[in-house]
Amino acid sequence: MHLRTLPRRRARLRPAAGLRLGAAAGVAGPVAFTAAWVVASLLQAGLSAAEVQISGLAAPDARDPWIMITGFVVLGGCSIAFGSALHSELGGARRAGPGPRLIQAAGVLTIAAGLLRRDRMLLTSPAGESWHNHAHDLVSIPIYLALVAVPLLLARRFRGDPRWSVLRVPLVAGSLATVAVLAVFLAGAFPGWAGTAQRIGVTLPLAALCAVAARLLATGRARKAADAGAA
Repeated sequence: MHLRTLPRRRARLRPAAGLRLGAAAGVAGPVAFTAAWVVASLLQAGLSAAEVQISGLAAPDARDPWIMITGFVVLGGCSIAFGSALHSELGGARRAGPGPRLIQAAGVLTIAAGLLRRDRMLLTSPAGESWHNHAHDLVSIPIYLALVAVPLLLARRFRGDPRWSVLRVPLVAGSLATVAVLAVFLAGAFPGWAGTAQRIGVTLPLAALCAVAARLLATGRARKAADAGAA
């Protein structure tokens, strides 16, 4: 390899490394968040996952609330990194569409949701809720909307793109299933199963984003191999 090609090769490797890190974050965030609520749920003695919602696991009266708080923060930070990498890979501001930026916005709100803790683990708390409890509820609304909107926006962006079109049907199907499950959860149709419905409604879109991140990671590896061959 000629010395004059080193600066150009390094310039190619820096974006590729950022792409791979962002893609890895897109997998790590949902995995960490899911592991957090699974572990935190098991630690709540005498209470089932159907009784305690995810946010309640971060409340002061929950056992080891730091686990769920960490899950929120890690998912939010990883979403910001993943959204940035996906935005770049899909062509930037003119071609990426709003999906990647919405992932980043949801990441910021997820961090806020974890830090703005609910007052009590269970929703049977007395009147006079704190300001951060109300703020948590308000922040949760756009997060739920993003869980539904992001897969649909990505599916629209992937139309006609041979690299990504294979993910369109799973993304749309997952989003429709998320709408159905979250509608049951938010309507309170089955109060005894609210925690379970919420977990399903959150896990479906996170799994869809993991699939997109895995695809992005494969793209990054293929690019790395191509750069190595060109060298």
